Amino acid sequence: MNTNKIEILAPAGGFDSVISAVRSGADAVYLGAKEFSARASAKNFDKDELIEAINYCHERDVLVYLTINTVVFDSELPALKELLIFVAQAGIDAVIVQSLGVASLVKSLVPDLPIHGSTQMSVHSLSGAKLLYEMGLKRVVLSREMTREEIKYIADNCPIELEVFVHGALCMCMSGQCYFSAMLGSRSGSRGACAQPCRLPFAVGNNKDGYALSLKDNSVIDYINDMAEIGVVSAKIEGRMKRPEYVATAVKACKESRDFGFVSQDTRHSLTSVFSRTGFTDGYYTGNRGYEMFGIRQKENVVSADEKLLSKIRTEYKDEVQKIEITFDFVAEINKNPVLTVSDSKNSVTINGDIFCEKALNKPITIEKCATQLQKTGNTPYLVKDINISLEDGVTMPLSVINKLRREALEQLADLRIKRTPYTINDATVQFTPNGKVLTKKYAKTHTANLGNAFKDFDLVFVPLFTDNAQLEKLIKDGFNIGVEIPASMFAREDKIIKKLKEIKALGINDVYCQNIGALYLAKQESFVIHGGFRLNFTNTLDLLFAENYGFADTELSMEITLEQAELLGANIDRGIASYGYMPLMITRNCPNKSRNISCSDCKNNSKMQDRKGKTFILKCNGETTEILNCVPLKMTDKLTLFNNLTFHTMHFNVENYVESVDKIKDLNSDLLFLKDFTRGLYFRGVK
Repeated sequence: MNTNKIEILAPAGGFDSVISAVRSGADAVYLGAKEFSARASAKNFDKDELIEAINYCHERDVLVYLTINTVVFDSELPALKELLIFVAQAGIDAVIVQSLGVASLVKSLVPDLPIHGSTQMSVHSLSGAKLLYEMGLKRVVLSREMTREEIKYIADNCPIELEVFVHGALCMCMSGQCYFSAMLGSRSGSRGACAQPCRLPFAVGNNKDGYALSLKDNSVIDYINDMAEIGVVSAKIEGRMKRPEYVATAVKACKESRDFGFVSQDTRHSLTSVFSRTGFTDGYYTGNRGYEMFGIRQKENVVSADEKLLSKIRTEYKDEVQKIEITFDFVAEINKNPVLTVSDSKNSVTINGDIFCEKALNKPITIEKCATQLQKTGNTPYLVKDINISLEDGVTMPLSVINKLRREALEQLADLRIKRTPYTINDATVQFTPNGKVLTKKYAKTHTANLGNAFKDFDLVFVPLFTDNAQLEKLIKDGFNIGVEIPASMFAREDKIIKKLKEIKALGINDVYCQNIGALYLAKQESFVIHGGFRLNFTNTLDLLFAENYGFADTELSMEITLEQAELLGANIDRGIASYGYMPLMITRNCPNKSRNISCSDCKNNSKMQDRKGKTFILKCNGETTEILNCVPLKMTDKLTLFNNLTFHTMHFNVENYVESVDKIKDLNSDLLFLKDFTRGLYFRGVK
């Protein structure tokens, strides 16, 4: 049995789920407000409901974390500030954030409020964890794609608390890096409005059907104590959009695994029946990625959660669980008010009765009768551990007096248990003046270091980090302005990246394109000039102020921002947008080709995937992860005159094979001018 117990953290999309989680044994719950929640389709909580949930949980020794795990636009910052002040005053235990700018706002507005970095931050490396720790975050929710060894490495080398998903749905894409739903229908996963296109049919290889983007649900509940051993502090259950019965069952399974070392067959059956996609997978944690991880929700999965099972689960959590141990001390003396004191491990309340005790004419009250009344704590979370009763000889009083004292004492004890030490709340500016930047520079990012002379006209060309050093030296000698791109996915490659960065520095290359929090940390440690990529999801002035303070030279804005929103941004840092390219819609650690059991040896690096309408998406593999590129290129190069408050634009050549032959920039632009099949992305239509 594990004595260093890992926290069981349960989802709550509504108050029914709060109750089911707490009564089933959760140590903490996470929930969202009506705004700023990455599960916008969940019921979520208004302000009154937030207070009710926080008070309910705190009385029962359960922590409450609020999700603010979406990207935020400037127009929403005043409402976000108001929400942060409200939940701080309500006693929330932590906030879970996606935006680096929002994290900075929390630190300045409510400096003592603990901040957890959401899995939407895409932290999957030691360097990413270190950056958040140095920012003052208490905890990070790691990417779900990480193996046991990768998690342990971070735990061994960074003091930040680690939270890991142990059960629930698996997105095919690394959280925070999916633009599929947004690009297809403006429903942004980073705004909590994902339409789940990954659950639709996608075919790979020579097949015409299949579900190449649909994974089974993650379940590593059996490894909970192993996680505790390697340094994970919180076992997180996914599912704020799922029913309370699901929450209860998942919590129960986690609790059994943690407390007893195994999950009972009955609980395991309920867990599978209440929701699954042809079973579960532990492939990421164990490192066994491949065909077995893929699955879809089939008819038998749906009907297995019948009303009989759901009713059985509800019965298990219908009653209050009495687990808060208390002690009663009761004193009754003739011609004095009776006195009742109730104590838990931290608090004590004393109540005086409103009548005098009398001398009994016939039968005095007995210790047994007093104890019987004090034991009646049903429908409360309190378990009477000890009762100490002192009665003067011959004393008596109505039993109703004792009952009233008990009720009042428990009510006042509940008030004490609910209260938290108030957070210090400062003022913080959240309204900004547009900067008025002017477009003066153009960058390129290429998938190859074989460049035609046209690329000499770019202010910077970012080539892949792992380009051969001799090729980089040749580019510099030939007059190209070269920087390097640190891969957006750093799984299992951090040491190699650090080694290569040192080599790059020695060659005289100083500019790096960073798309991940971990890359930012490494670039700063090695004293590079930092250029932020669109994958950092910067959508507001606070994000830009973070970049400015961290030492960026400039940064791309998120692909999910409109030109109108970009025009209103403040801060002094230079900012730009992606203006061309077959843009990445996903980063996946399990390759879509594995859904058809296509091995790496049988797969070409630039393989393809088709949707049900026949659209073709390019799969671009680096040996560790796969990027899924959009079926048509983004094109904004003919709309540059519409750009206001931007200083540069970046052309992304992610797959084009002609870059080495283009000799003049006008030829490059001419080719793009006559593109017939392209997208304007989200710069005009925006996201929900």
